[in-house]
Amino acid sequence: MTGPAHAGSVTAPRDSAGLKAVAGPQPWAIPQPRHWLLWGILLSAAVIALGATAQLLPGGTAAELGVDQDLSQHHAAILTGLAMTLNLVFGPAAGVAFVAAAALYLWVIRRSLVKAIAFGIFASSGWVASGLFKLIIARQRPNPALLADPLSPETGSNSFPSGHVSFAVALGFAVYFLVRGTRWAKATAFAAAALALVVAWSRLYIGVHYPTDVVASFLAASAAVVLLSGMWNCFAVPLLDRVTAPAALRSSQA
Repeated sequence: MTGPAHAGSVTAPRDSAGLKAVAGPQPWAIPQPRHWLLWGILLSAAVIALGATAQLLPGGTAAELGVDQDLSQHHAAILTGLAMTLNLVFGPAAGVAFVAAAALYLWVIRRSLVKAIAFGIFASSGWVASGLFKLIIARQRPNPALLADPLSPETGSNSFPSGHVSFAVALGFAVYFLVRGTRWAKATAFAAAALALVVAWSRLYIGVHYPTDVVASFLAASAAVVLLSGMWNCFAVPLLDRVTAPAALRSSQA
């Protein structure tokens, strides 16, 4: 793992996910895209623009509801079981329990407090991002009364974007960051992307989100991860280097 790039440094290679591995000797850095701040702002602006368009476009919500209605009319037992399982697993309660358990494992078993903290922060960033955009857009959820088979009726102005999908995307990034540089990196990246897409489908299948809600979730979670990766490398990495440098020096002199 490499540290943050500075002006005049050699351009670092990209990892298997296409992110630029920032240059330097630091062992704590997270891969970040070039111009991470600009990308984070653009992705966030895209989420807001998509939400505003979905709210204001005449007939847009009705057309999107048609997707939910069509899925609701063609429920199958095995697909329903899968969708409801994902509804539980990627929900707030189970999600918090999983992230906490994984962070505890990294800290206690793998003896890496830094990895535990980083994993917890990045995995949770999807929820935080979706919560902020929900407050800004305040889109009403699909009306369960209009669905043929509402599996988990929900109401309220927290439809845009999907918290479940945002969590799935951010979790995928967090797990990938743990295994990057290993033989599991590519498989993890593909599996994480596939799982996020399946979770997105499940939110439409259950009938609690519109298509633009789940599309925006990928953008929102990606914006959070991009901004966090840059801030982590700018602030956390130098701090960790200062904290660990004395111990490393004593160890080398022993």
